[in-house]
Amino acid sequence: MANIAYMRLQRECREVATSKDIQELGIMIEIVDEQLTHLKGEIRGPPDSPYEGGRFKLDINIPSSYPFVPPTVKFTTRVWHPNVSSQTGTICLDILKDNWAASLTLRTVLLSIQALLCTPEPKDPQDAVVASQYMNKQKLFTETAKFWTQQFAHATGARNADFTAKVAKLCEMGANETDAISTLSCNEWDLRRATDYMFS
Repeated sequence: MANIAYMRLQRECREVATSKDIQELGIMIEIVDEQLTHLKGEIRGPPDSPYEGGRFKLDINIPSSYPFVPPTVKFTTRVWHPNVSSQTGTICLDILKDNWAASLTLRTVLLSIQALLCTPEPKDPQDAVVASQYMNKQKLFTETAKFWTQQFAHATGARNADFTAKVAKLCEMGANETDAISTLSCNEWDLRRATDYMFS
């Protein structure tokens, strides 16, 4: 990485780490290696969204041609969202692809990902199953996203008793908990369909 890019990244990391308004939004960054090619981020789920109260971790890889090429960012915390793969955490966000500009910063990236949580773009999805549920069964989508936030991002609050019972049922049959939640979510919490999918 060129020295100028390294110095810029140092400045950007410092900006995120020391900015009071960023801290109040629950956004953090952590340096993984001294070359600043690998970072970890964390964002808090926005209020008045199914992600409220969750702490979502991000893996950030900085290419050698940064800032002329965008960082590669994905969720390592599982999240139920039309623009995030429920399996891999890959994010569909324009500024991480074609709309990247060298003037954008890590601060912008983290703020944009946090904003994406409460403003999904289901017509440009990363996860077609989630996007379909978002557009056609909004209440079920909201309940599922909230359940995932409680399960994987450690949000507090009373859990959906019906979902919890169905997960327990699949676990009794031999499924692991994460696979049970994922399969039930992809099958609209229909226990029979989820069971057939997992064990047929």
